[in-house]
Amino acid sequence: MRRLLLVFLAVVPVWAVERFGIFETFFEASGEPLGQERLVEFRCGSAVERVPAFWDGGTTWKVRYMALAAGTCRWSALEGLPKKSGRFRVEVSKSTTNPLLARGPIRVAKNGRHFEHADGSPYFFLADTAWNAALWSTNEEWADYLADRAAKHFTAVQFVMTQWRAGRQDERGQTAFAVRDGVLTVNPAFFARLDRKFASLNQKGMVAAGVVLWALTSKDNESPGVALSVEHASQLARYMVARYQAHHTTWFLGGDGDYSGQNVARWQAIGRAVFPAGRRRGPVTLHPRGMRDPWKDYTGEAWVDYMVYQTGHGGDARKWKWNATAGPAEGWKLTPPRPVLDAEPNYEGHMSYNGKKIDDYAVRRASWYSVLNAPPAGITYGAHGIWFWSRKAEPPLDHARSGPAMPWRECLDYPGAKHMQVLIETMRSLRWWTLRPDRSLLASDTHREDYSDYVMPARSEDGSFALVYLPDGVSPSVVKTGGWARQTFVDPRSGVRTATRGAGDALLLLEK
Repeated sequence: MRRLLLVFLAVVPVWAVERFGIFETFFEASGEPLGQERLVEFRCGSAVERVPAFWDGGTTWKVRYMALAAGTCRWSALEGLPKKSGRFRVEVSKSTTNPLLARGPIRVAKNGRHFEHADGSPYFFLADTAWNAALWSTNEEWADYLADRAAKHFTAVQFVMTQWRAGRQDERGQTAFAVRDGVLTVNPAFFARLDRKFASLNQKGMVAAGVVLWALTSKDNESPGVALSVEHASQLARYMVARYQAHHTTWFLGGDGDYSGQNVARWQAIGRAVFPAGRRRGPVTLHPRGMRDPWKDYTGEAWVDYMVYQTGHGGDARKWKWNATAGPAEGWKLTPPRPVLDAEPNYEGHMSYNGKKIDDYAVRRASWYSVLNAPPAGITYGAHGIWFWSRKAEPPLDHARSGPAMPWRECLDYPGAKHMQVLIETMRSLRWWTLRPDRSLLASDTHREDYSDYVMPARSEDGSFALVYLPDGVSPSVVKTGGWARQTFVDPRSGVRTATRGAGDALLLLEK
């Protein structure tokens, strides 16, 4: 009688993840949490990348990775981690509503003037300012906030990733880091809570624009961009980048800092340490203080991918002149070319420096100036109660002169936020990435000393269309309209298009 021999084969599971999603695995290892990098090598087709792991408390280390192509990926731990390897399958996402999963992470376009997705489709950076939101919001609040901003077509959210001047701890009273006896320590529990904020932001199709090292501090010296040494600041920043580099991100290495003069060497050293050449990353920049332009000192820095400005919260002639003619208007002329954008124009509901509350008209005017005075890459909106994450009417911490901030839910539907939706929809209806400033479109380029009637014109590179912003009270006769087949006025409040100019400020669209 023949015996039947049964052979059991061990089946090793192969995990499946979405392309442009996140693969994560963990290791058990001892040693210094912020010491020498511990790398994991990923091989996906012909692509080979070494990705830093991060400490997640105790003896747990994790690594996260975003695959850019479908297929099978293999990974193996390198020195400093236990010998461990594996593989996973990458599948094309079936999502038709999330542009990040459908088109991929953002990067600087080949011409250096704007952003694009991995598939080459243009990406317009329309960010909302929510500096304290990731720190202070509950999960329910964060979900409600993201749903509103996604519905208004925002494509990014700017937020602070550690304790800082206006937010000394998170919702549960925890801080991101501490220095004791000259040693920097990080708090994995703080960042575990932040993990969910990153993930849900990307799930809503928006890019996480995180400030790594806020660089303006209070008397308590809590902000890491100034409180920490170059060594400690670099360690902390590397930790956060390792933890979140697999997400859809753009990085503000510094926030509200002075990056000029004696500080240039400091920030150059931190940038080079945190973002070494040859390693994949989301686009990197610095967020400077109001009406400051540090960028001539950074044109040779390979880690600087785009240039950000803060036109600030003023209401006088100096502010409007700078908003119209400096910042992005000058930065885009530097070489090599980089995208430029205004990441902090007038906040709606904020008191201006001359004591007047900033209204939606000031928000629109500042935004359209900054969008059209350089090759467009994007713009940031801010509402006074949202950036601080107010739950009651009160002045933000250490920002008494900015005036009372209304509860954040009341600020969601401020008029200016809705007008930002009109802005991005107007731009998306055009080949916006081809626009360039062109004052030759004006029949008259004179203006008042207070810049209240300053017109902002731009024309496409191929000359097929032009877009001109006309402030309130300015006649369209200042624009040369001869030779254009179609002339259309666009209301920047509603997006309605008409043949004749309505009341208030307006956009004039000229087409061949």
